[in-house]
Amino acid sequence: MESQNIKPTNPQDENIIENKELNIWEALIPVFALVGMLFYNVFYVYGDDALSGSNQFILLLGAAVAAIVGFKNKVSYKQMIEEVAENVKSTSGAILILLMVGALAGTWLISGIIPSMIYYGLQILNPTIFLAASVIICAIISIATGSSWTTSATVGIALIGIGNTLGISAGMTAGAVLSGAYFGDKMSPLSDTTNLAPTMAGGDLFSHIKYMSLTTVPTILVTLLVFIIIGFSIETTGSPDVSDKLMAIDAAFNISPWLFIVPAIVIFMIVKKTEPLIALLVGTLLAGVVAVIAQPEIVLNVAGADTLSFNSAYKGVMNAITVDSAVETTSAELNDLFTAGGMSGMLGTIWLIICAMVFGGVMDAIGALSRISKALLSLASSVFGLFASTVASCLALNVTASDQYLAIVVPGKMFKKAYEEKGLAPENLSRTLEDSGTVTSVLIPWNTCGAYQSGVLGVSVAEYFFFAIFNWLSPFMTLLFAAFNIKIKQLVKK
Repeated sequence: MESQNIKPTNPQDENIIENKELNIWEALIPVFALVGMLFYNVFYVYGDDALSGSNQFILLLGAAVAAIVGFKNKVSYKQMIEEVAENVKSTSGAILILLMVGALAGTWLISGIIPSMIYYGLQILNPTIFLAASVIICAIISIATGSSWTTSATVGIALIGIGNTLGISAGMTAGAVLSGAYFGDKMSPLSDTTNLAPTMAGGDLFSHIKYMSLTTVPTILVTLLVFIIIGFSIETTGSPDVSDKLMAIDAAFNISPWLFIVPAIVIFMIVKKTEPLIALLVGTLLAGVVAVIAQPEIVLNVAGADTLSFNSAYKGVMNAITVDSAVETTSAELNDLFTAGGMSGMLGTIWLIICAMVFGGVMDAIGALSRISKALLSLASSVFGLFASTVASCLALNVTASDQYLAIVVPGKMFKKAYEEKGLAPENLSRTLEDSGTVTSVLIPWNTCGAYQSGVLGVSVAEYFFFAIFNWLSPFMTLLFAAFNIKIKQLVKK
């Protein structure tokens, strides 16, 4: 059955232009230049702040290098610009979804939906199953917020402290926190990487999430099983105390399970194959109405008003939808969690996508991606070989470019045509990009994710590496499915 979700405007727009004069080394010059510039930019200059704009400009510089190669091979400037325009045009649906995801996150915060998920999640702690419970809590929060970074920097820090009081090593707790956080990050429609991967592969968001669950759910189940076994085999002392966190949430929000009606409606619409933009818009508007009814004081605070009226309610909800909003609590650890960027918070990812499309468009126009795809197909004669090549490329980019976003963007553009040539649906590529690019970034100390998570949690990568079971198991799971041809979706010809 064909998905009804948003797809590129015209599949033919994505055709890579052939250039017989280009050899493989010429085709790889822009790639090597891009990786080298990104490595320097992230590792030596900007570090965690590279995504604030410098990496985006590096992509444009990579496009300039590709253009020079193109000029040498008699490709016109007009041809390159036209291909860039078609590439950018093909991402219009994904960009609109990203904007709506930002809007949804804002209203789900001020309505109390996200805080309620966290409130009930924190209550499932138990000393014996503390590690497994930590995975579940972080997964719930990361799905709700779409951010593994925010999850680890807030609830993750609290769980590290609780684990220490129970006599559980920080490395174990950190591994459980990151396993749950990255599972939720992958499966959340609010996550930027979850939106980025299908955009690069030419698929759509909800088909990507559904297809990704085939490998992601077994991986998290194995992870939970291992942590349950570990929990029964180690001795704990004391009991976890999260009463201060629960009191802080309860004081700031009107918590109720009735708030889950809104996400239930959105999930129902997605299951019924409603267009994602419509489902996200309905979820945003319903949460806005719920916010005015259930959290009037928060709406007034976001609006900067004193009395509730139509105008102040409108302004409060509109601010949450469009710009930064935050809810203060008595817990400093939770304050960072209860922030949302609205639609404006998604502009950095949109900026990255557009710059990536410029690089990819020029590479298309000069025939570089066509040449690289042919070389990859000659090396990866089997479907498994193609999957393995993708995994290896994502890992290599995480090590060299030191950034999970580039580990999705660059292999995504390079391998897209190769998957089409093999008759494979774009979901295969987008899932592999996430299984190997998104989750392994935290396992590399000098990657922005590894450096950030290590610094925030106060645990070295070496200490939590083995216990971040979900993160290192995911690439093996996707290769296992490819090796045994399990649920490998074929491309549907229209």
